[in-house]
Formats: sequence, structure tokens, C-alpha cells
Amino acid sequence: LHVCDAGALFTESGPDAGHGFGDRARTHASVALRAAADAWPVLERFLELRVPDQVTLDTDELVSLLDHGVADLEQRGVSVLWPRTLGRDLTATAVLDRRTAPGRREEPLNTGVFGAEALFSFDWQIALHGEPLDEDEMARLTSAAVPMLKLRDNWVIVDPRIARKAKKRLVRTVKPVQALAAALTGVVEIDDLPEQVIVGASLLEVRERLAGAATREPVAVPPALRAELRDYQRHGLTWLAELTTLGLGACLADDMGLGKTVTLIALHLHRGSGPTLVVCPASLLGNWEAEIRRFAPGVAVRRHHGAGRDLEGLTGGFVLTTYGTMRNDAAALDRVGFDLVVADEAQHVKNPRSSTAQALRSVGSRARVALTGTPVENNLTELWAILDWATPGLLGSRNAFRKVWAAPIEAGVDPDKARQFADLIGPFLLRRRKSDPGIAPELPAKTETDHLLGLTREQVVLYESFVRDSMERIERADEDVRRGLVLKLLTGLKQICNHPAHFLKQANPRLAGRSEKLDLLDEVLGTVLSEDGAVLVFTQYVAMARLLERHLETAGVPHQLLHGGTPVREREAMVARFQAGEVPVFLLSLKAGGTGLNLTRADHVVHVDRWWNPAVEDQATDRAYRIGQTKPVQVHRLVTQGTIEERIAELLARKRALADSVLARGETALTELSDAELRDLVELRPVESSPDGA
Repeated sequence: LHVCDAGALFTESGPDAGHGFGDRARTHASVALRAAADAWPVLERFLELRVPDQVTLDTDELVSLLDHGVADLEQRGVSVLWPRTLGRDLTATAVLDRRTAPGRREEPLNTGVFGAEALFSFDWQIALHGEPLDEDEMARLTSAAVPMLKLRDNWVIVDPRIARKAKKRLVRTVKPVQALAAALTGVVEIDDLPEQVIVGASLLEVRERLAGAATREPVAVPPALRAELRDYQRHGLTWLAELTTLGLGACLADDMGLGKTVTLIALHLHRGSGPTLVVCPASLLGNWEAEIRRFAPGVAVRRHHGAGRDLEGLTGGFVLTTYGTMRNDAAALDRVGFDLVVADEAQHVKNPRSSTAQALRSVGSRARVALTGTPVENNLTELWAILDWATPGLLGSRNAFRKVWAAPIEAGVDPDKARQFADLIGPFLLRRRKSDPGIAPELPAKTETDHLLGLTREQVVLYESFVRDSMERIERADEDVRRGLVLKLLTGLKQICNHPAHFLKQANPRLAGRSEKLDLLDEVLGTVLSEDGAVLVFTQYVAMARLLERHLETAGVPHQLLHGGTPVREREAMVARFQAGEVPVFLLSLKAGGTGLNLTRADHVVHVDRWWNPAVEDQATDRAYRIGQTKPVQVHRLVTQGTIEERIAELLARKRALADSVLARGETALTELSDAELRDLVELRPVESSPDGA
């Protein structure tokens, strides 16, 4: 500890002192020493000396200085300077490598490396000037009785924390996927602190294989596949083959319509090592069966759905089931011993606590693949649920994930966290969009139009009175009741914007002339039918779809309606009729018809009302705008001016990233608005003109 010339201050403080210091300097030195002694009590011995120039430290005091004294003194602004002959150059770094169990020989890291028997560990590596200590030096370090040691002809100060790490070389053993996670990010949490990791040779090869899995030379297309795979599909197949060969899961998150189904069929043929279970929404069973028979005609397909379900004698091929059936038959499915389990539209299990998600986790297989066009609808925890099913343990527990990754990334406080997270999930999540260069150049143009419409006089009266009455109740309500009232307000306003009869729940209403949405829909349908085209009409409300169905019946327009209650076989028949050109107008409820269906006969898509999440609307549009579409697609979004619909449309158009992170939470997020913010969102605003003067 350097105390400058404190002795001179105390022995030569008279007016003739040659050093030039006076009584004030002596006083300041005393105050400084007392402050330092408060931080590190050993310095109180200075204050007991008439000439406080030096003290001799014993071993315990030196350990105390190294252990916490230096840090405590620095907090008080006191620097500790060390003699040049004493170095503080010992460092400890976490090293991650494979650990071989006693009595087992180490096997190469290849097929099945991430099986249950593989074991990895973090160990502390102690180094001097960056060069690791050898075993003899480590032995001397761990047995040293004093915090100073002569290593390589130099005396070094041994920080007690480093000494403890040297004595306890093993930090902990970890499962293979946990080791892989640390290898990908280069960081591990030890005692709640991030530590840099040196990756041992046993994991470097795997890390490099994963990093290049989606870009390396593609594997051969299976001879039994009756399809020409596009380049990006071959790379997707190669990536899936690499990960599943290593015993890892994957999430293929390509845009809707880019051929995830045919890629999975190719993977099944490539592996050729047992049956594949596909779990999907009921509406997609027919699509999967048709695609398998089309692209792999020699492969057996068995539907495990409805009455008479049977898994006996299953040795290969595909088993197709729904999430509901899987939930009920999870134990029987687990006994089959599947090679692959595929979760299609995997966002259905984004809630890990749901009985469906838990049942899916209980069905065993050699590898798992999640398929989804929207891996993150609301927050990062949903992505955790999908990836933790595909590769359990990769992202840690749900609570640990929220603390380590989701919370800091969503708060935007640590840019490095976002980069590390991308490094971690990148090898397991493959995302391609139609707009990416070279992905789907053959797709025709897509034109999107927001049709701004007015409200009729009847709608204006309903809208304003409903806002007034609802806001009065909301402003008086307690928090729990308020949330329900806000949701009721938002739903009611959207119904009013659609049609007064929708909001009023009228049994046999007059429809014509009461909503500009209905008038514009008539115009669009007239154009489509005159050009021998076909149109998809989406609404989020089955009740509104019923009103449209009634209107089209009156007008004599051929149509059909699909909603959540439509039986699976009837859905398949509807798709076939539409694709064959027998029915030009297809009414669909957004949730039932927004995913999975292949409806490329349509060249127009109409969104009667706006959904809170643009990704859901995009998925619905992709029923028509997908590979196989040969005609330009026109998308029509009907938006009433001055209303909540226009406010939401402005937000979505201005910043879709906001929609991904906030509006995707839908009406629930809007319940958290203050009364003033909510009123600003829902109040009817004047517009420049309206056809009926409203």
C-alpha cells in the first residue's frame, strides 16, 4: 500500500519545513487515512503510529486485502498500487469440454452425440499471462499457504477467488444441450454472473457443423420423392437432416406457402428409419394426406383421428393426428417409438402450461421438428415454448429464460444480449420469407389496398352512443371489472363498423344500404365474377360471416362458408370445390381458415375487419399468395374512417415492429391503456366527407 510521504507530513510540519507542506496538509492526510480505515479496518494501525509511514501485513491481512479490501478502498477513491516485482497476472476462465464417465471410453461426436449418456462439464482453467498452468503448477497453487507464490521465476499475488477456483476445478456438469448453448453464445452464468467460456475441441466440430448446416452443399434429394425441390427447400432439407442426425430438434419457420410440408416429407424419406407422427390442426389433415400421396406415393399414411383409431402394426410411414386427439392418446402414441414427431402450426403449443403442450412433450421420438409461419406472435416466451419442445433444455427453464434473455431483450437495455440470443437460436430456427432475394421469384405480384369507407348515419349514432355509455362505466369501474368492459367496448365498436345488424344481433335484418363495407364487397364480387376470378372473404366473427352468407344467398352469388365448427371432411370437400372452380366465393372465419389451407384458385382476398396482429392477416392472405399461385393477387382491407379501425390500421402501417411486440397481444394489451388514451383510441373523429353526409 503506497502512503506517499505521509511520514514527512507528520515529522516536518513547522514553518521551516523544506518540503513545503503545512498543517492543513497534515489534517487532510489524517482525514484521508481515517476514511481509508473505515473501508478497510486494518489501516487503523496507521492512525496509532506517531509517524504513519508503513505497516507490515500478516497473511490473514493480506488475504483480507485481496479478497475485499481492494474493492472497498476503490469505492472510497483510494487506489492500491503494487510493487512491480509482484504481479497480479493469474486469471481464471471457464472451459467447456466433454467429460468421460469412469469405465467408459470417449466416443466421437457424431450420430446421437446429444443422447442421454453424453456428459459435459465446466472447469476453471487457471493461466499466467494467458498461458495455462500445468499440473505441477496447479498443485503448488492449490496447496499454497500464503497469498504469494513464485511461478515461472516471478512472484505473483494469488487472489483468494482464483485460489478457490483452482481448488475446486469443476464448476458443474451439464447436459449436452446446455453445453451446446454455452458453446454457441460463448457465455455461461456462474453464481449469477456472466463468464466467458473457452470451448473444448469436442464441441467445436459440432458448433461448426451447426453454423454451416443451412448453407453447405445440399444432401441428395431422396429418389422416392416425386417433386423438384427448389434450392432453398434443398438447403432446408439439408439443415433438418444435419440437426436431426445430431439428435437435435429444429423449428422451420418459413413463410406460409414456401413448401414446409414437402420439405418434411423429403426429410422422412431421407432418414428412412421409422414412422413419423404429424400433429396438426384438424383442418390440415386432408392437406397432409394429399401432399404425402402426391409427393411420396409409396409411403403409407394413417389418420389417427375420429372413431376406430388404431396404431397396431405400425412400422413406418406417416401417422397424422390432431392436437386434440394427441392430447387424449398421448400415452398410446408414446408407446409407438416414433423416429420423428412434427408439430405443424406449432404456435398451438406456445403456452407450455396447457394440457396440449404437456401431452406433446410426453410423446417420445428420436428427433422433433416444429413448423410455424409465426414463431413469435406475442413475446419471446412463446418462442421458448416451441424451441424447448424441439430441443429440451437449450434455453434453460422458463423462469431462467425470462430472467436471462427475454426481459433484457424486450426492454432493449442490453444490445449484446440480443446478439448472443441470435447466436444461440440461429442454428435451430430457419426463417425464410417470400420477399427474400431468390426465394420465390416465380410468384406473381401482390397488390394491397386499404379501402377507406365511411359510416352510415345509423352506424354513427350507434358508435358515438356506445363509446359514451361504455366510457362512463369504464371510468367508474375497478381494475378487474374495467378490463372486461374495455374488451366489450372494443368488440362492440368493431361490430358496429362491420354492420349495425352485427352489433344489434338482429335475427332477420335488412342488410342492404346500412354499411359501406357491404356495398364495397358487392362491387369487388361483381368485378371478380365478371372476370371469372375467385375470392376469399375473411372475417374474425362467425356472426358476421353468417350475415354475409345471408346477403350472398339473397343476391344469388355462389358461395360457401368455413368456420371452426365445420367438420374436417367437409372442409376438405370445400377446398376441393373451390380449387376446382365450382364455387367462386369462399367465406372464412379468420381463425378457422387463416392457416394451412391451399387456396391458390383465388386471385382476390378481402379482409372485412382488421385483426390486431398483422401476422394473422398475412397468414390468411397466404392461403392464396403461395407457391402454386400463377395470377396476380389483390388484397382488399376494408377500414372505416375516423374509427378505431382506422387508428389500428395507422399503427400497423406506421410500424409493423410495434405490431409484432405490442399489438400482437391484441385487445388484452389495449386494456392497459389509461382512460384518456383509451378515449383517444375509440372516439369517432370527423372525416372530410362521407357519401351520406355522416
